[in-house]
Amino acid sequence: QVQLVESGGGLVQAGGSLRLSCAASGGTFSRHTMAWFRQAPGKEREFVAAISWSGSSTYYDSVKGRFTISRDNAKNTVYLQMNNLKPEDTAVYYCAASPGYFGLSQGGYHYWGQGTQVTVSS
Repeated sequence: QVQLVESGGGLVQAGGSLRLSCAASGGTFSRHTMAWFRQAPGKEREFVAAISWSGSSTYYDSVKGRFTISRDNAKNTVYLQMNNLKPEDTAVYYCAASPGYFGLSQGGYHYWGQGTQVTVSS
């Protein structure tokens, strides 16, 4: 069983930056795909980015060039560096993990964190 705890959310002005962290425990982190999803008020949860155990990454189109996902296997932590934030990035951001799946479908991820709020003011 993998436990995930997100941190780093907060309030930032448009154009600003935040770095989210997700600390994992209870599993073999280095062999899991890690991903970030987000859910804005009144909307469905959507894929943001994922990174495989080998370091391959993929992004949702609207965040390409602004967000970077990375992982530190020694610290069992995955990060989401978010630059040039926009009001439409406002959402609860969730960390997710999968032992075998690499992609953008929520159903492929077995483990989820509780989420961290990101609010971008205009």
